[in-house]
Amino acid sequence: MKVRVTKKLPADVIDVPIHTEFIKLQDFLKFCNAVESGGMAKNFILNEAVQVNGEICTQRGKKLRPGDSVTFMANTWRVVEQTQ
Repeated sequence: MKVRVTKKLPADVIDVPIHTEFIKLQDFLKFCNAVESGGMAKNFILNEAVQVNGEICTQRGKKLRPGDSVTFMANTWRVVEQTQ
């Protein structure tokens, strides 16, 4: 018997469109209004309070591309490509 396990995002995922190839994690947290400043973003990231694609991420310069998800403070955002 084969078992297939897939990771599903929570139902209340907020799509955040970007018009560039990628956005850095620290900038993304400011862009989606999760934090008020880059300093706050840096502290939360370094204190392991942010997850990228379900894993704790401590790289504030982590490049997020469309399809990546970010979880912070019980909220989940998904990076999507902006359509014209």
